[in-house]
Amino acid sequence: MKSFKSSAWVLPQPVLIIGTYNQEGKPNAMNAAWGGQWDMHEIMISLSPHQTTDNLAVNGEFTVTFATADTLVAADYVGLVSGRNTPDKMEKTGWSIEKAPNVNAPVFLDFPMTLECRVKEKIGESESGYNLVGEIVNILCDEKYLAADGKPDVEQMGLLTYDPVHFNYIQLGRVVGKAFADGKQLK
Repeated sequence: MKSFKSSAWVLPQPVLIIGTYNQEGKPNAMNAAWGGQWDMHEIMISLSPHQTTDNLAVNGEFTVTFATADTLVAADYVGLVSGRNTPDKMEKTGWSIEKAPNVNAPVFLDFPMTLECRVKEKIGESESGYNLVGEIVNILCDEKYLAADGKPDVEQMGLLTYDPVHFNYIQLGRVVGKAFADGKQLK
């Protein structure tokens, strides 16, 4: 086996798009990869200082959606430019935006599923950022991405994962097994 120095290579990494409003109510989005489920009703995201962290200091509510193959270009773009320096950032994405029904944050309608969240805790807050723990208040899903059982069909969404080794986006594929069931074959 070949050894590598310690790196942020936990795989797969979600491609999260965080939506916030600034003080004037203008929507902003950023791309973040270092995040995931924290608890049953919470999400955790590692954040360095951005327009998003400025916005969260003013308004502790936000949305999180998951980048897809269809939204890749604009999702990458919102990670490349800052809302601090690019006033027309959101207009350039071409995304349809409306206010979330349960939190004071934008919903980007071009994405299949959105988590409406509130800041629960900021862990290790310093000049270099913090780990954001957000309470998931509600989940919105575009009806065209619902399975026959009425729940979100994740396979149909075309979700992306970030490859931190080669700096690529990879589209998640097909279902290959059933959790909490397939392992029973070895009992």
